[in-house]
Amino acid sequence: MKAATIRQVHHDLGSVLDWVEAGESVAITRRGQTVAVLGPVAAPVAKTGRWPDFAARQRRIFGDRTLAGNSVVADRESSGR
Repeated sequence: MKAATIRQVHHDLGSVLDWVEAGESVAITRRGQTVAVLGPVAAPVAKTGRWPDFAARQRRIFGDRTLAGNSVVADRESSGR
């Protein structure tokens, strides 16, 4: 485990994060006492690179009914809001 002072973290966070990214845990110290341990995440989050299928989700929630774009405006105008 590497160690870094709070001053080092404040002034050179990039280097400390490079250590963490490489898999090291870093003990952060203040006046010689460890106050925190910074480490890599347990399991990296997989990025699929794809957006969810929002249209399929909308169909699942609302079915096939759709509202025309101006129907909300017309409804508001008719109710006097």
